[in-house]
Amino acid sequence: MLAYLDKPFAALEGTLGVPKDELELVLGAVKLLFSMFLSYPLAGILKRLPEAQIWKKNLFIVAVSLFICTGIFSLWTGFLTLVGTSMAIYYLAANFKSPFMPWVAFAGLMAHMLYLHAYRELFPRPGVVDITGAQMVLVMKLTAFAWSVHDGRQPDSELTEHQRNRAIRSMPGILNYLGYVLFFPALFAGPSFDYAEYQRWITCTMFDVVVPSSKSSSGTKRKRRIPSSSGPAALKGLMAVFWFAATIKFKSWFYVEYLLGDEFLKLGFLSRVLYTYGFAFASRLKYYGAWFLSEGACILTGLGYNGVDPKTGKAKWDRVTNVEPLKLEFAENARALLESWNMNTNQWLKNYVYLRITPKGKKPGFRSTMGTFATSALWHGISPGYYLTFITGAFVQTIAKYLRRYVRPLFLSPDGATPGPYKRLYDVSGIILTQLTFAYVTAPFIILDFKESLLFWTRTYYYGHIGIAFLYFYFHSPYGRGILIKLQKARVVKFTQKKEKEAVTEEKAMEAMKGKLNRYNVSAMNVNEPGPLGLPEDVERDVIEAGRKELERDWKKAEGLLRGVESMRNRKAQEAGAR
Repeated sequence: MLAYLDKPFAALEGTLGVPKDELELVLGAVKLLFSMFLSYPLAGILKRLPEAQIWKKNLFIVAVSLFICTGIFSLWTGFLTLVGTSMAIYYLAANFKSPFMPWVAFAGLMAHMLYLHAYRELFPRPGVVDITGAQMVLVMKLTAFAWSVHDGRQPDSELTEHQRNRAIRSMPGILNYLGYVLFFPALFAGPSFDYAEYQRWITCTMFDVVVPSSKSSSGTKRKRRIPSSSGPAALKGLMAVFWFAATIKFKSWFYVEYLLGDEFLKLGFLSRVLYTYGFAFASRLKYYGAWFLSEGACILTGLGYNGVDPKTGKAKWDRVTNVEPLKLEFAENARALLESWNMNTNQWLKNYVYLRITPKGKKPGFRSTMGTFATSALWHGISPGYYLTFITGAFVQTIAKYLRRYVRPLFLSPDGATPGPYKRLYDVSGIILTQLTFAYVTAPFIILDFKESLLFWTRTYYYGHIGIAFLYFYFHSPYGRGILIKLQKARVVKFTQKKEKEAVTEEKAMEAMKGKLNRYNVSAMNVNEPGPLGLPEDVERDVIEAGRKELERDWKKAEGLLRGVESMRNRKAQEAGAR
C-alpha cells in the first residue's frame, strides 16, 4: 500500500481494541470497505467524462482499478493476473472459431480459479485481501464474453432472445475490452454483467429511449443523456451502511463458536432450529451491505439504468441489482429465494451453465441442476462446506419443483385461476419451511470445515436431510406421486361436472330469455326522441326498452359462460383422445 494511504490504517491498529490475532482480519475488511466507498466519488467523475470520447472513460476505469489493486492492496501480481487472464480469453475468442471455444474458455478459467482457491487454502494469509474475489467476478464476465462471441457467429434463428440480445458480432477494441473486465465499481464484489450491456453504457445508447411527454408535439420525448442517478445511488449507500451496522449487532448474537460450543447443547431442539435461522440471517447481512454498496456505485456511473417506468416516467435503476432482501426473507419456495439472492451470479449460472449443458431440444433435468450446483461450488472455493451446501441444495431445489408441480395445485381452484380457501396457509407454511431448510443447508457454507459442518448437522439431528430424504423417496415411490396426480384429476373432473350442470341450467334460462327478447323486441321503435318539453313520448315503451337492454346484458354473460364450458369439453375430449 502507498505510504501516505497506509498511515490512517496504521493509526487504527492501536484504537480498534481487538485481539492481535484478529487485527489483520479487521484491517483487511476496513481497507476493502474503504476501496468500495472510494468508488463513489470516482464513479461520479467517470460519469462526467465526455460521452463522445469513449477512450477516456475506458482509460480512467483501467487506471482506477490499477490504483485500487496496487495502491491500496499492493496486489501487483494480482493485477497482472487479472489482465493476463483477460487477454488470454480475448485471444482465444478472436482466433479459435470452433464451437468448443466457450467450453475451452470455461474449463481453463475454472481450472485457474481452482488453483487460486487451493493456493489460498494451502497458504492462508488472514486479513490480507488477495485477488481471488476479483478473479471470481472476472470468471463470470469472461465466460459470458466467450459465449457471446460464439453466439455472434451463429444465425439468429438458432439463438434465444437473450442470446441474440447479448451476441457480439465483432471483436471489441483492446481498451474497450479492458474497461469492461476491470470496471472498478464492481471489481471485488461484483455485480457481473455482459459485455453488450457495458457497450451500450459506454456508448450511451442505453439511454436512447422514448418516454411519454405532454410538452412535445408528438406526445413523446427522446432521452439521450445519462439521467440523474445521485439520489438512487445515495440511497443504496445509506442502506449499505444500515446493513453493515446490522451485521455487527447480529453477529454479536449469532456466531459459529456458539453453534459448535457446549452452550448450544443446552438448548432444546426447537431452540436450536431457531438459532440456526438467526445464524443464517446474521451471516447474510454483510453480503447485503457489500452488494448494496457496489450496486450504488454502478448506479452512480449510470450502468444501473434499466429504462423508464412508463407509468411514472421516472428512470429505473435495477439493471445490476444483486439481492432483494425482503423477497429473500419472505420467499415462499426455493425458487423465489434463489432468484432473490446473488442474482447476477444466478443469472450467469442459468444462462451460461444450466442452459448450455442441456442438449438442444430437451428440458433441463436433475443432471443440469446438479452440474450447475457443482459449478457454483467450484467457483466459490475448495472448502468442504461449499460442496456440502451445494450438493444438498440441488436436492432441495428438485424437491421444491415437485412440491410446486404436485402439491401447490391442490390449494388452487381446479382450473388454477384463483387461490383456494387454504392457499394462504400453504404460502405461510412455504415461507417457514423454506427459511428453516435453507438455514440448515447453508450453515456448512459459513462453517466451511467438514468435521465441524457434520458436527452442526448432528447437533440439529439432521432434520434437513431427514425431510429431504422423506420427500425425495415419496415423490419417487410408485404411489406417492400417483396419489397426488389422482387427487388433482378428481378435483378437475368434479369441477367440470359442476360447470356442465351449471351450463345446462344456463341453457334453459337462455331459452326463456330468448322468448322474452322476442316479445320485447322494440328495436324498430323510435324511443330516443323526446316529446314536448323534453319528456318521453311513450313512458311504457321506454320501460320495455330498459327491460330489453337488461336481458341483453344477461344474454351476453350467459354466452360467455357457455363458450368457457364448450372450451373445457373440447379440451377434455382432446385429453381423452391423447390417452
